[in-house]
Amino acid sequence: MTTHALRRVSDLLEMIKFSHTIFALPFALTGMVLAADGVPSAGTVLGIVAAMVGARTAAMAWNRLADADIDAKNPRTAGRHIPAGVVGRGEAWALVVGGVVLLEAAAWFLNPLCLRLSPLALAVIFLYPYTKRFTWLCHYLLGLALAAAPLGAWIAVTG
Repeated sequence: MTTHALRRVSDLLEMIKFSHTIFALPFALTGMVLAADGVPSAGTVLGIVAAMVGARTAAMAWNRLADADIDAKNPRTAGRHIPAGVVGRGEAWALVVGGVVLLEAAAWFLNPLCLRLSPLALAVIFLYPYTKRFTWLCHYLLGLALAAAPLGAWIAVTG
């Protein structure tokens, strides 16, 4: 991989705060282990990790897209990847779509209930950036999104 390609990947991972995704994984994996009363199959573990990565990637990229115009006007946030021109809107949209596809594929692989409930997770993800604009209750919606990880993992194991 060339230096330029590595820089692009690094920029995209920084924009979606991939390190925070890694930090959030133990919460989902804890729900998984508790539901399985041990360690489930490798396929289940990979499916849950894929769902988490997909959901967080879509959520963070969508959040950055939804706020890009506002961020550009705010000196504190004007240096974020999209307003600063480091990441293009098309690239951010590709991350949103890719994240949703990964989440949906993982939900389909895990079990029918995960697939049926996945639109609820996506609704929370796509609604959150807009709630920041009109209510302090947005923090509860964000908390719901974060709390859904262990519950989703539980459902992935138990069906």
